[in-house]
Amino acid sequence: MLHRLKQGDEKAFESIYAHYSPKMYGNLLKLLKSTSLAAEVLQDVFVKIWDYRHSIDSSKSFSAFLFKIAENRIYDIYRKSARDKKLAQHFLKTATEAYEHIETTIYQKEHVHFLQKAVDKLPTRRKQIFTLCKLEGRSYEEVSCALGISVSTISDHIVKANRTIKDFLLAHPDRAILLLCILHF
Repeated sequence: MLHRLKQGDEKAFESIYAHYSPKMYGNLLKLLKSTSLAAEVLQDVFVKIWDYRHSIDSSKSFSAFLFKIAENRIYDIYRKSARDKKLAQHFLKTATEAYEHIETTIYQKEHVHFLQKAVDKLPTRRKQIFTLCKLEGRSYEEVSCALGISVSTISDHIVKANRTIKDFLLAHPDRAILLLCILHF
């Protein structure tokens, strides 16, 4: 039969297919756990048999040859699946990081805007001192020299500004996270 297959006899090919395909399909189904994938691999195996029929060595076990082709194809599928999974994980991670970055930026802008509302409620001088010390990060001594007032006056304005801002934020419980940040100024 292999001799006829090697010469391109389609009937010989059909006979070989009818003989080997049921057992091979069963094995493929056990390994791949997918009827469509098992059918695809089975088809690939027999297409290769037909394409390489001239190089079949009839002195060696044909079933071993057939199952070796199937085994190689299954390895290819698992390797591709592993690559696809890694790629999907990479895309998911990248998309998640991008989303988190955008979300964080939006929340930060909202918090800054909301904090600015609280700061705007302060009296002019207190607002100026709070802005210089807490928002711009200047020391009490720097602000004291710049404005010509004592460090204790700066400290008093900061304490009162913090209290006013805290009260404003407590009136808005949905902004509790911002309150925690402000308390650590």
